[in-house]
Amino acid sequence: MSDSMQMDLAGRTLTIETGKVARQASGAVTVRYGDTVVLVAAVASEEPIEASLGFLPLLVDYREKSYAAGRIPGGFFKREGRPTEKEIMSSRLIDRSVRPMFAKDFAHEIQIVATVLSSDQANDSDVLGLIGASSALCLSNIPFPAPVSAVRIGRVGGAFIVNPTFSQLDASDLDVVVAGTSDALLTVEGGSKEVSEKDLIDALALAQEHITRINGIQMELVQRLGKPKLVVASREVTPEILAEVRSRCLEAVRNANRIADKSKRQDTIKRIKKDTAAALEERFPGKELEIAESIDALEKDDLRTMILREKRRADGRSPDEIRPITCEVGILPRTHGSALFTRGQTQSLVVTTLGTSMDEQRVEELEGQSWKAYMLHYNFPPFSVGEVRPMRGPGRREIGHGALAERAIHTVIPTGTDFPYTIRLVSDILESNGSSSMATVCGASLSLMDAGVPVKAAVAGIAMGLVKEGDSVEVLTDILGIEDHLGDMDFKITGTRKGITAFQMDVKATQIGFDVLASAMAKAGAARSFVLDAMDKTISAPRPQLSVYAPRITVLQIDQDKIKDVIGPGGRIIKKITEETGAQINIEDSGEVRVASYDAANGEKAVEMIRNIVEDPEIGRIYNGKVRRIVAFGAFVEILPGKDGLVHISELENRRVARVEDVVSEGDMVMVKVIGIDKEGKVKLSRKAALGAEATSGSGSGR
Repeated sequence: MSDSMQMDLAGRTLTIETGKVARQASGAVTVRYGDTVVLVAAVASEEPIEASLGFLPLLVDYREKSYAAGRIPGGFFKREGRPTEKEIMSSRLIDRSVRPMFAKDFAHEIQIVATVLSSDQANDSDVLGLIGASSALCLSNIPFPAPVSAVRIGRVGGAFIVNPTFSQLDASDLDVVVAGTSDALLTVEGGSKEVSEKDLIDALALAQEHITRINGIQMELVQRLGKPKLVVASREVTPEILAEVRSRCLEAVRNANRIADKSKRQDTIKRIKKDTAAALEERFPGKELEIAESIDALEKDDLRTMILREKRRADGRSPDEIRPITCEVGILPRTHGSALFTRGQTQSLVVTTLGTSMDEQRVEELEGQSWKAYMLHYNFPPFSVGEVRPMRGPGRREIGHGALAERAIHTVIPTGTDFPYTIRLVSDILESNGSSSMATVCGASLSLMDAGVPVKAAVAGIAMGLVKEGDSVEVLTDILGIEDHLGDMDFKITGTRKGITAFQMDVKATQIGFDVLASAMAKAGAARSFVLDAMDKTISAPRPQLSVYAPRITVLQIDQDKIKDVIGPGGRIIKKITEETGAQINIEDSGEVRVASYDAANGEKAVEMIRNIVEDPEIGRIYNGKVRRIVAFGAFVEILPGKDGLVHISELENRRVARVEDVVSEGDMVMVKVIGIDKEGKVKLSRKAALGAEATSGSGSGR
């Protein structure tokens, strides 16, 4: 049976409808906002997975159909291909928001597919995909405890905007997507232009109000049409095994949790599991998995207790202490800029490469085609964590971490007018034990300065964690991988000394109040200043000159009517300039000309050739011109490329000249002065005037 719910959300109607399409899915809805429509279907496998995977078998796919915006896909096959970065980021947003809500013992495979069916190119569909995913799960037989909703918050002119349109976002200094239940936030992701911690908290509070309202209409729909839920089979560890493991391993696990080195700690825990399984094999045959899970539970409980009671972390640090930091720049001899940022056992090598407009990335989205002149790519090779696995291109995690770091740096990147280069940053994680994306941000800032890119300020990032048991709460600064895994929050915050530029938060525990978030942000601000101080000791401002290996780009603005003169018939002129100088020349319809060359002298030569073409003769100016043609009444001299003037026979010498050939010949280079330009643009030249001026000044003034 088809049914729907509607509400007004920021002056537009939000509609959730179910029972009309995709009825064989476990749960399916369409979500409409404006004229943007997203279909979301959720399906769970009929039977649970027999063997434990150690994680929830959830797969989320968000896909945008080109027909949604009335477009035909580009490329040879004319159909949608691999997911775009936007689609991957939206899939991750949905996944990270709903995954913590599932019971840990639910072992059925789950797939959520969000498909954008219509796009009004004003309202973003990513938040609709998340609302639809929650609605589909709540309506289905899949155990999902409570609705989850999301809104986007922007700010224009100091006023917050709920679900801003794309045009409003262009003028906004804040773009944050917030997802949560009616009781607590689950996910925060976005970027900003150096906003304050208080501004971000205010945005989150506003988002929570609207999230609660959207969750309300989801619940009304579920109360009318919700299906009975599958029973979640409990997978509790046998009490006897838990008791035996605790008596045997508690002290060993406690000692392991106090080993500062990540690899040694992991190896010790593995050895404890192996030895315990061997010792208990006869008494508990076939229970290796339960034994390992019991040791994992001990490890988690002890680590959290150590943090809350002893104020001590696995590597011996206090809650607010940051790991040792080292920064190096210019470590690679032939790159345009390079930096190695190391914080504890996390290390990022970031390289900057500068290119021309020909290197810009074309981006095709539902909103249309655009070009990116700044990009950051993040790589996480398996050796960084001591693993062996195939390398088959960037995964969703790498795309997500790269996008976060790219947003973090974007605010300080100079505009194309000020710095006409395409900028590509590549972060290769060489070692990882938590916060590799934040190490990427710090390394990227250092690398840009090493390359001489005139960034507005240095940017640093820090990852904050949280351990919460009842009323006991501890905020952790610069978290380790194990603290992310066993803790209750991962909150990454980046920024300059002036304010926040990007953020990403995932919460595992419920009921984390705004007071706790405010405390985490304040501590993150102090930590960010500490990291920036460490970075400044290595390099505190962009180098005054670009690398000798980077291209030199000069921007000229010429009259639009002169574009055809620079290009020439059939492109002959611009081709000649390119062949003679090796420079790359790009001309826009606006008259902007960009000349790029890896050789500074050749670049200057190309610029001079273009200037000569577009320059108009100036009365009173002396030129060194070439005699192109001789006639009975004078000589035609080329003073600028393609621009001739006539030297009348009476203007050749300070005496009477019988024949032009007595003074000049074709091909001669002669000094001439512009003495007039008539209404038709014909140029009158004088050699004798130029000779007189040269004699007066004592030297030639031509070029």
